[in-house]
Amino acid sequence: MSEKVPQTFENHAKLVPLYHFVAFGILTVNLLWQLWGLREIVDRPIASIWNVLLAFALLLVWLYARIFALNVQDRVIRLEMRLRLAEVLPAELRPRIGELRTGQLVALRFASDEELPALVREVLDQGITNRTEIKKKVKNWQADHARC
Repeated sequence: MSEKVPQTFENHAKLVPLYHFVAFGILTVNLLWQLWGLREIVDRPIASIWNVLLAFALLLVWLYARIFALNVQDRVIRLEMRLRLAEVLPAELRPRIGELRTGQLVALRFASDEELPALVREVLDQGITNRTEIKKKVKNWQADHARC
């Protein structure tokens, strides 16, 4: 069995080849094929238009399936991080947990418990909202393999 490569900022993005490339590719080619088929619209106008609409709808289903899953994941991370912060932050910083936005919490989840208080203080005091910028500040990366 091959050992997994340790997760870092550079490799933490998750791509599922069958979803992101194969399914998306097939659905995109299908839409383009149906659009190309519109040149034959004189033979079967309703069927041709319907096929384009159906191909477009399938592409939307693909897109929104991903968006909805990521939104649910962000909500779970938000809850998980608020609970974690309530345990690891010093008493004077706990009242500020509510100031953190979902995107900030999502990025902070990769920080170790030891570095989290200082990083939360820095994010709040400097108003850092960019997820990538926050993730780059993490020194002791904690892998998250349970992602969508």
